[in-house]
Amino acid sequence: MCQMSPSHGVVERSGKGFTQSLKSGRTPADNVSLKSTISTVTFPEAVPLNAAQVRLSDIIAALSYALDLTEGQPLGHAVKTCVLGMRLGRILGLSDEESADLYYALLLKDAGCSSNASRMCQIFGTDERRAKYEIKTTDWSRVSLESIRYLLKTVAPKSSLLRRALTIADIAIHRDKQSTEMFTARCERGADVARKIGFSERTAQAIHSLDEHWDGGGYPQKLRGSDIPLFAQIANLCQTVEVFLSTHSATIAFEVLDQRSGTWFNPELVRAAKHMATDQTIWTALRTRESALDLAKKLEPERSIVVDEERLDSICEAFGEVIDAKSPYTQQHSKGVASAAMGMASRLNLPDEVIKLCQRAALLHDLGKLGVPNTILDKPGKLDRHEWNVIVVHPSNTQRILERIPRFQELACIASSHHEKLDGSGYHLGLSKDQLSLPARIVAVADIYDALASARPYREALPTERVLKIISKDVPHRLDPACFEALKDFV
Repeated sequence: MCQMSPSHGVVERSGKGFTQSLKSGRTPADNVSLKSTISTVTFPEAVPLNAAQVRLSDIIAALSYALDLTEGQPLGHAVKTCVLGMRLGRILGLSDEESADLYYALLLKDAGCSSNASRMCQIFGTDERRAKYEIKTTDWSRVSLESIRYLLKTVAPKSSLLRRALTIADIAIHRDKQSTEMFTARCERGADVARKIGFSERTAQAIHSLDEHWDGGGYPQKLRGSDIPLFAQIANLCQTVEVFLSTHSATIAFEVLDQRSGTWFNPELVRAAKHMATDQTIWTALRTRESALDLAKKLEPERSIVVDEERLDSICEAFGEVIDAKSPYTQQHSKGVASAAMGMASRLNLPDEVIKLCQRAALLHDLGKLGVPNTILDKPGKLDRHEWNVIVVHPSNTQRILERIPRFQELACIASSHHEKLDGSGYHLGLSKDQLSLPARIVAVADIYDALASARPYREALPTERVLKIISKDVPHRLDPACFEALKDFV
């Protein structure tokens, strides 16, 4: 459970912790309104996450679970693919430098998956996560009985027979154009995420060419044979093995490799992959999510990388963009919440490390929303009970993912509490004021502000005055009055 420091009481700057009386930075005469809402407020001890504390592999491996959510895959899919890919890389005799580039390409192979989610939902008329999950076990590269069965099973399941038939016909007619569009969006965004975090061009190109096929039938560029980067070939093959291992068995997985040898996959790579069949260490580890994660961390190349502050910011910003790409209605949401949270924290005169903590938590607060289907996120009408029950789980997913990262526990609590309220009426834990730290209160107010100030599928963006009036109705019983005053000062 998320444990936060209490929100009331006086704390002095001393020892390991720190405290500071809150000031708005304005003149005493202008500051009366803000000061009147602030007693003395405690905020959590925030220690800068410096290079000696967090390994890059710990962060990326944990965040890959969010990408699994977006792809409709069981949590740990990318990590297990990484285990398989690193073993195959060893069989191929890759150097340490090559292994390091491959390692992060495998974990981030789906970094662009949110960018085509809304479009795929629109084309297929269904939960795009289900469509993505089903397509992983389908040979979609050509028109066949298998691909037709996929369409019949997946497309517009809640529509009339006529509507389904028309949708399937439209997909069949425009198949190549639509596939190029969706894979281009996915592959280009994924490569850009890798570059933004600071990975090599070899890693970025592996992600960009993940869905290319040996015979030229893949996307987005229809590369053929050795024109496809080797690391992309490895990632595509290993994710296929992992999917069929999870859904069927290792025997079936290797049968699929044989079936697709020469079409999807390089025949020589398939032969090399078969050497993994007798490696019991891998198959034992892949039986559970946690053992796979442990092995993946052990397989990290010896040049273990630790993050500095700048790179940590780049990671948070990159994944904030991954989150926002999920829906056209949230294209700047994480960035907007981070901006408002930083502005509020600054006006409350919080220490720099707490302002930074608020920024990072705000950028990652909707990480769990990557698991919400676009049929819900982009719905123009009111959500039904089932849809609402899906929505309320997303802060829990945010917490579960971020807590996997060492020293991210406080950040995880803040990020996952953005729908909590002071009176205990929020979700996902129903925390009350004594359990919500000041940074958590800040991010909660910032989230509401940006959501109201931005367009949504069911309404236009609201003007600032109206947004503030709406928020004021929840102050002070549900939202923190000091944070609200800081927001008014910021906007």
